[in-house]
Amino acid sequence: MFILKLFKNKYFLVVIGMMVWLLYFDKNDVFTQLDLIKKCNKLNAEKAYYITEIENNKKAIADLQNNTKSLETFAREKYRMKKDNEDVFVIVRK
Repeated sequence: MFILKLFKNKYFLVVIGMMVWLLYFDKNDVFTQLDLIKKCNKLNAEKAYYITEIENNKKAIADLQNNTKSLETFAREKYRMKKDNEDVFVIVRK
């Protein structure tokens, strides 16, 4: 009886209709908003990662520009450079 009166109320029906429309059919529905929130969180995490990587790279560049020993170590490890009187052996582990 109460439910029947509730469904005869035009304002109740309009509110229910608007809620259904906003939850499922609107351009900015709930599911789209949840996906956007997930993407935003993922992008913020990537931003934090790249900011720390940039800071680490800036420190490494400053170290390479100021310290000749670290520059030599970097050249030997990364580019396999050697002095004239040395032999370089590269060991590849599988």
